Amino acid sequence: MLEKLFVVKIGGNIIDDDAKLAAFLISFAALKGKKILVHGGGKLATRLAEEMKVPQQMVDGRRITDAETLKIVTMVYAGYINKNIVARLQAHGSNAIGLSGADGNAIQAHKRVHPTLDYGFVGDVDSVNAPLLKSLLDQDLAIVLAPITHDKQGLLLNTNADTIAQEAAKGLSGHYDVELIYSFEKSGVLLDANDDSTVIASITPAYYQQLKAAQKIFAGMIPKLDNAFAALNSGVKKVIIGKAEQLQQLIAGSSGTTIINEQ
Repeated sequence: MLEKLFVVKIGGNIIDDDAKLAAFLISFAALKGKKILVHGGGKLATRLAEEMKVPQQMVDGRRITDAETLKIVTMVYAGYINKNIVARLQAHGSNAIGLSGADGNAIQAHKRVHPTLDYGFVGDVDSVNAPLLKSLLDQDLAIVLAPITHDKQGLLLNTNADTIAQEAAKGLSGHYDVELIYSFEKSGVLLDANDDSTVIASITPAYYQQLKAAQKIFAGMIPKLDNAFAALNSGVKKVIIGKAEQLQQLIAGSSGTTIINEQ
């Protein structure tokens, strides 16, 4: 029987709220067994860019990453945010190590190719170094992954943190019984995006198609759900979406939305 591994992605809105981040990190540190935390960037990079007068361009919620913006997001994501999380986990007795995709060739990517749009230095993941991550997990280290990857040609790339979490979970699914958890400010997948009490407890592929056809799914949630089903189809055992402060309840199945393939 494979050992359990939790791959937890934490949303940027939680990183921006120090009280919520503090509560989440206490819960994450208390998780028993193997664990990986993938974090987004929050608003700090945008604030720094404004202060440095570096114009920012967003398309469909994704940052266009020019050369100057790449410097800022690397400093913020792989630097301050990553090491701040690592230090706080250490304070809670969880021995952690922070990595970008370039460290130990942890996550290799390529510069995104789009038919009409130049995303700049944005990366799409090619491979996850599962043996490296497993060797760190086997030393009882909690891994904290920043959303900065590299192309093995010396180029750093800004990469979507949801995708990094999905790819890490898939890459390690041959070694562990992997549960992938997307934790953010909402209570789960909601029938009404403005009503936190309308959580859908579980979603199968067929039900997902019904919800999409009826336009019951908030557009911003669709990429998360697409990633969830892609992960399930690649060996991940379970995907859970829900509120970051309820991490223990999410894992216990008493809150949030559980994404499952039909048996």
